[in-house]
Amino acid sequence: MNRRHFLRSTALAPFAPAFLSASSATPKLGKAQHCIFIWLGGGMAQIDTFDPKVHSPSKVKPRAAGSDYPSIDTSVPHVRVTEHLAKTAKLMEHITAVRTVNHAVIDEHAIATNFVHTGRPVSGNVTYPSIGSIVAHQRGAANPRVPAYMLIGYPSVSRGPGFLGSKYGNIYLVDTEAGPSGFTRPEDVDSARMAAREKLLKPLQANVAQAAAIAEYETAQREALRLAGPEFMRNFNLKAEPADLRNAYAGEFGQRCLLARRLIQDGVRFVEVSHNPGFVNGTGWDTHNDGQLQQHILIKELDAVLSTLITDLESKKLLDKTLIVIATEFGRPPEFDGGGGRGHQGKAFTMVLAGGGLKHQGAYGVTDELSKTVVENPVSVPDFHATIHAAMGINPYHELMDASRPIPITDGGHPISALFS
Repeated sequence: MNRRHFLRSTALAPFAPAFLSASSATPKLGKAQHCIFIWLGGGMAQIDTFDPKVHSPSKVKPRAAGSDYPSIDTSVPHVRVTEHLAKTAKLMEHITAVRTVNHAVIDEHAIATNFVHTGRPVSGNVTYPSIGSIVAHQRGAANPRVPAYMLIGYPSVSRGPGFLGSKYGNIYLVDTEAGPSGFTRPEDVDSARMAAREKLLKPLQANVAQAAAIAEYETAQREALRLAGPEFMRNFNLKAEPADLRNAYAGEFGQRCLLARRLIQDGVRFVEVSHNPGFVNGTGWDTHNDGQLQQHILIKELDAVLSTLITDLESKKLLDKTLIVIATEFGRPPEFDGGGGRGHQGKAFTMVLAGGGLKHQGAYGVTDELSKTVVENPVSVPDFHATIHAAMGINPYHELMDASRPIPITDGGHPISALFS
């Protein structure tokens, strides 16, 4: 027994029964094999989407607090959504809108985005890994010819591998047709020439000290060489899909989700997709002031693409194997600001789970009459992360190692047990 383990065991001896029961308990795990993580940057208004309340007509001035749109019934009794989610409403038996997500971090976009991606507040001495990197670390790719974690959108530290190292980082792209930059061989470099170049490179790679800073670059270089070529890059040929299906997915966001489906079908374990790359409503989900006026455009686009993705996965018998997550950094208050929009609200908002073999119930958790305060079944961001991990067959109480220091996968999170049969 080394000194660290000795000190830890002796310090915890008086609390041994409680400690052992807490740390060794394994929650019920799901069987999802892949995750498509849809990011709604800016802050989706839960009261205007998946947790509608009393309608506040826009013609009445001054506007009372409430939903901007009327709500409609769904395929799950007593669960309602906004009228602009009409297609998704018919599929709510495959969905759970987790209406009571909450956090206490400052309602500022970058800080809250980091928190929702990592499940932890920013630290001065530790860079925590994103949920995509943790899944990549724990599960790896389902196919050795593809990466474990891909990002369709712009990279950031919040989406990165943190202390896990670059091996568990993402391969990112912003152009669905071109794919990741640098992964296509020049036309004059055939397989034989590529093999010869790799042969010349190997002795140089072998001389890189594993502890050296350049070792991480060398690891990334090996990964790029492994993925370069037609086998992986064929996934980006969306024209191989039927025209009717491509049209159903519609615009750029839809094509991103179609690509995500192709990637997980080929073995990528975790794909994050950023919504609204072109700011089709002018402001994105950050609907301050006039941004609220065109919010329905975003909601309708999300509705069309989400419903198409669910039915597409179901038709290919992939829905139970694929967990769809809709995440955002915070929600919106029920009150309208002076310009007719909404501010930020982290104390009660909605994130969504679909497919993945979970026991869906349309909605989980209850907020007050204005979706401003959690009333029943609060879900912390670590709880939400733990639910994703458990659905993916990962023990959320497992510990990762930052050098010699153990760090739990989640910051005290517990899966939503009601979603596991």
